[in-house]
Amino acid sequence: MFTLARPETFAQDIKKSRFIALASPIADEDAAKRFIEEHSDPTATHNCWAWRTGQVYRFSDDGEPSGTAGKPILQALDGQSLDMVAVVVIRWFGGILLGSGGLMRAYGGTVATCLRNGEKTEIIPVTAAQMECGFSDLALVKSRLQAVPNLSITAETFTADGATLHLAVPLATAADTAKMVMDLTSGRVTLPLPNQ
Repeated sequence: MFTLARPETFAQDIKKSRFIALASPIADEDAAKRFIEEHSDPTATHNCWAWRTGQVYRFSDDGEPSGTAGKPILQALDGQSLDMVAVVVIRWFGGILLGSGGLMRAYGGTVATCLRNGEKTEIIPVTAAQMECGFSDLALVKSRLQAVPNLSITAETFTADGATLHLAVPLATAADTAKMVMDLTSGRVTLPLPNQ
């Protein structure tokens, strides 16, 4: 799965109606609701939206015929394998009715173009972990941890004997990383992982 690297916007006119898609990466459901609230335009005819965070998703047609706006927006997200993203499409009615099929194509197409234009980053599932490391092993352990793809040292707290390292460890390589730390330090340092 992927998410957007940064917010993205795309606008187009379809049969005199103005459509503006605003898409953004989000952290959770509350962030999605805030994004929609902050980016909806009260002067517009419709503010239709959709968002997804894992298995949780919501969408709204905001007065458009049922199934013609929110669902096509969500389908555009899913069609590009995007997660942790919210989208608002603002429409100003231009006087020409588009019909149900036209509305679905207009909303879905506007969002699809917006999302295609956006830079995407892969979502790497991580687990939080922390470990105690003595000064004698600290430089080597940190050096090797920094070489692990997608692992980050989120905080470092010094103690009398060394440091406590707070980590975000990719789930896919967590067991290998823990073994590497143990082997590297001949068992002096261990990386306890959740569910171990």
